Amino acid sequence: MAAISLLVSDFIISFMWVWSGTLIKIFVYKILGLGHEPSGEVIQCVLSIINMFFFAFLGKITEGGAYNPLNVLASAISGNFSSFLFGVGARIPSQVIGSITGVKLIIETFPEIGLGPRLNIDIHRGALTEGFLAFAIVIISLGLATKIPGSFFMKTWISSVSKVMGWAYARGDHITKEHVLVYWLAPIEATLLAVWIFRLLVRPMKEEKANTKSKSE
Repeated sequence: MAAISLLVSDFIISFMWVWSGTLIKIFVYKILGLGHEPSGEVIQCVLSIINMFFFAFLGKITEGGAYNPLNVLASAISGNFSSFLFGVGARIPSQVIGSITGVKLIIETFPEIGLGPRLNIDIHRGALTEGFLAFAIVIISLGLATKIPGSFFMKTWISSVSKVMGWAYARGDHITKEHVLVYWLAPIEATLLAVWIFRLLVRPMKEEKANTKSKSE
């Protein structure tokens, strides 16, 4: 029952995450009419930060519900084999389906929105950028999780792969080389590398602390 509840939470939160970004832009650009003015950019930035903390809070009250596959993947790799299968085989698909459903509804409701962001640089540079960002953020998040166990703030800053997947699916380019390489392979490989390096660095530190403690006793 808990597993089903978590899958439903992943779906709903992913759906809401896609919608939240669109609603913020509509509020700033259309309702306030600020467009690309500096004040509009500031308001959009502030609302986006508040929005991220709100979704981190949703993750806390749903006991783990998330909108980002990279969060789930990092946790799955750090856990046992059954949690890995559940995360990769059930939770990530639930997040992606939630994002795709949200994007489809956005396009039907606000057709003037367009078909979402596109890659404006070459594939290799895009993959390197996405990979570096994913690596840095996962390392920071794992470090915060170690220092502040149970803190939901650490989950706030990781960008969502499922959101990109939703817009790519709406455009019909979700299986193109550009999308798979830049938005899936690069972040996933960076996440795997970050978890492996973190384990490699943290384990000796824990063993050293344990040895120091045993000697002092």
